[in-house]
Amino acid sequence: MANTDLGTSPDDVQFRFREDEMADHGAVTVDAVLEQSNASAVRIEPGDDARLLLPFLDRLALVEVNFPSFADGRGYSVARILREAGYEGELRAVGDVLIDQLSHMRRCGFDSFAPDKRLDEEDAKRAFATWDDVYQRSVDGRTTIPELRHE
Repeated sequence: MANTDLGTSPDDVQFRFREDEMADHGAVTVDAVLEQSNASAVRIEPGDDARLLLPFLDRLALVEVNFPSFADGRGYSVARILREAGYEGELRAVGDVLIDQLSHMRRCGFDSFAPDKRLDEEDAKRAFATWDDVYQRSVDGRTTIPELRHE
């Protein structure tokens, strides 16, 4: 990870890895996005089908993915679905986000984080930089160890 600036914000967003202007919070539900032509931010709850948003990705500036419990990993799949479908807007993890999840969430495509409880920034820097080399491909585009071996 080249950028070590955590992008601290005065808002609820503690860490942000984007240069563009921060979007408003995802106040509408997935169902509401399907019915509104002007919604540009959405909040996905566990159990919502992120694939329903695919036709609307070009107008969504922000997708918040709620993690009501650190043990609920469905949000990782949501992030991958959206990023692999070409979503380039802000993808924000909100809720019960813990230090040990940060690097994995980044690999899945999250680029901003609004944890329920503020995280220690030094611990977060270490967490984001935990894995210099990775074995599995992901949406972050990092070169994998097997690919490095065959260069």
